[in-house]
Order: sequence, then C-alpha cells, then structure tokens
Amino acid sequence: MKRNSLSTLIEGALMVGIATALSFVKIFQAPYGGSVTLGSMVPILLYSLRNGAAKGILAGASYGLLQLIIEPYIVHPVQVILDYPLAFGLLGLSGLFNKKVWTGITVGILGRFFSHFLSGVIFFGSYAPEGMNAAVYSALYNGAYLLPELVLSLLAVRFVFYRFIKMDEERNYLS
Repeated sequence: MKRNSLSTLIEGALMVGIATALSFVKIFQAPYGGSVTLGSMVPILLYSLRNGAAKGILAGASYGLLQLIIEPYIVHPVQVILDYPLAFGLLGLSGLFNKKVWTGITVGILGRFFSHFLSGVIFFGSYAPEGMNAAVYSALYNGAYLLPELVLSLLAVRFVFYRFIKMDEERNYLS
C-alpha cells in the first residue's frame, strides 16, 4: 500500500520535532558548537531510510534551520549554511541506502561531518592550537562529537529501526 504525500509530510514533521526534543538531552557539549545528544539524528535518519534521500534531505535541512533558531553559533553567513541546513540536510543521504541500514546511517553522518569539517577549516581554523593544521583541528574537533553520535545512532537504530520494520510487516499483514 503506497502512503500518500500528506502522511509522509506529517511523518517528516513528527521526526523533525522528535529530533529537536532529543537535541536538548546533551551528553557532551563542545565549546564552539556541536554536541553528543541522546540520538537526536536518529529520527531524521529513520525518516530518510523509510522515505528516500530527497525527503530526508528536506527534513534534515528543516531540522538544521530549527537548530539555527534554537542554538545559533554564527560567525559568517556561509558558515551558517554549512553548519545548519546543509550539514543536517546531508543526513538525508542515508535514504540512498534504504536496503543497507548501517551503510546509510554511516553515509548520512559522514555527510554531516564533511559539511562541519569544511566550515571548521574555512571559518574556525584560527581556533587551532599553534602549529596545528586547520584541517587536522577541524577533523579532530568535529570527530570528537560526531563519532560518538554515530555509535549512539547505530545502537539506537539497531533497537528502534527493526521495530519499525516489524510494525510495517504487521500492518501489511493485517491490511
């Protein structure tokens, strides 16, 4: 049974809302933005895996804009684009791998990492300790919170995503 666009839109809005709520539960807060949360990327990743990359990118970008409104860290207009709608929108790349969940999650989070990495090299390189390359600094800084987020997301999806599959199978069986 094909879901209609309204139910897909509502699902996306709910996932953005859940992701935003989860973003308030911080395990670690980095000094210049970025944090390890209680799986705040998982709803966007799940939505992307279920509905495809295009819808996932849109939901992720919406989530990024909400993050910009709630907790902005702004140094330049281009940095805003790289660190908010683009970075979170790239989580939607997970939707390219709906049959390979682990790969999809990893690619989505790596997409987010790449956007933050570019922003770090271009706009935050001056924060690097003396003698440290801006690219190395950006990779270490962003990896320090996105690697734990990746691990937490993989664990959460291991327990949550498979329940979604079971619910879908049961719903299709009962229809």
